[in-house]
Amino acid sequence: MRIFTSIDQRDLQKIPTLAKQLEAKGFTGIATFENRHDPFLPLAVAATNSTNIELTTGVAIAFLRSPMSTAQIAWDINNASLGRLTVGLGPQIKAHNEKRFSVPWSPPVPRLREYVMALRAIWKTWKTGEALAFSGEHYKFSLMPPNFIPEQTEVGPPAITLAAVGPSMLSLAGEVADGVQLHPFCTKAYIEKMVLPRLQSGFCKSNIHRKSFEISGGGFLATGPTEEAVRKMSEWVRYRIGFYASTPAYWPVLECSGFEDIGPKLNLLTKQGKWDQLAKEVPEELLYACTAIGTHDQIAAEIRNRFGGLVDTLHASQSYEMPSDLPSEVIQDIKKIPAEFEAFDRTRYLNL
Repeated sequence: MRIFTSIDQRDLQKIPTLAKQLEAKGFTGIATFENRHDPFLPLAVAATNSTNIELTTGVAIAFLRSPMSTAQIAWDINNASLGRLTVGLGPQIKAHNEKRFSVPWSPPVPRLREYVMALRAIWKTWKTGEALAFSGEHYKFSLMPPNFIPEQTEVGPPAITLAAVGPSMLSLAGEVADGVQLHPFCTKAYIEKMVLPRLQSGFCKSNIHRKSFEISGGGFLATGPTEEAVRKMSEWVRYRIGFYASTPAYWPVLECSGFEDIGPKLNLLTKQGKWDQLAKEVPEELLYACTAIGTHDQIAAEIRNRFGGLVDTLHASQSYEMPSDLPSEVIQDIKKIPAEFEAFDRTRYLNL
């Protein structure tokens, strides 16, 4: 199993030291978020201040950037890291697209399909020299003079993963992406009943093999060196579960797991402005359904029980404001848990 963690995005001058520390500790990779800060800039710094640790946006909001802009910065970071970048993309909800980023909104699944295909068409042109000729409903790219083509490299193009919660996006990820980034608000039942079948339906339409497709995330970790530390982390997770479960878009997780009555209650609390009461409505059963919980000496076994055979990659930290304190020996124990994913096939679509 692979294990990623967050990196503090608040100060780029600290990234070189932090990246080296996380790499030395044994983490598989570093993930960045598009919240208060840009997700690509820290990875650009980390790329030149590390050797082996993988880098991923977890996730970058797709529609606020042209595929050409994303293709360019991803290409440069991937080359700087000698092929260690994965571009994680997500659509974000309508309100954020229109009101926070001031970009047009349209149904996300067909548009994100085009986005992924456009990225690969651009990278294929840069890699092979073929003329750029991509034409879709949302994106059209047909101009690529030699002066704008990056220098040739032996590094394969970046992998692409998609954030997915609902059935349509899960199917899309299985069809066009190299992996899926599951939301941490997720239960084992939801993975078994919804995620895996929908991914399989996508696999049937593509030429990808499961061993080259990464399933990432799908739950929280609540761990620490002592029982008290675990309790505090569990309460932080409990609030996050309440926050996500208050949004109707996430209710399929509740419905699939036997907690369908909780969503409307939490939603009503948010409309009443009672944000501080969300955690109180999250029962122990839902907390444990979404979370692997245990002290450092227990957590590897809990992860095996909760995630084993379902996902390939876990995130030790869901926020750079809550960094992981996993010891190196525990990270190594987690990495010994079997997983189906082996490696991305970063060149498969160059031959399509």
